Amino acid sequence: MDIIRILVAILLPPLGVFLQVGLGLQFWLNILLTLLGYIPGIIHAVWVILREPRPAV
Repeated sequence: MDIIRILVAILLPPLGVFLQVGLGLQFWLNILLTLLGYIPGIIHAVWVILREPRPAV
């Protein structure tokens, strides 16, 4: 499932982060980074997806 989130993060970095952690600090930080530059947003999104465990529902 991480592969799908990584592919989404490459296309829309904030959506990839949202799917991983929801509406938290990391999501808003990723929106800011994506607005400042698309590449920093992608790097941050992939980092969050690979580092953060998915919260239990």
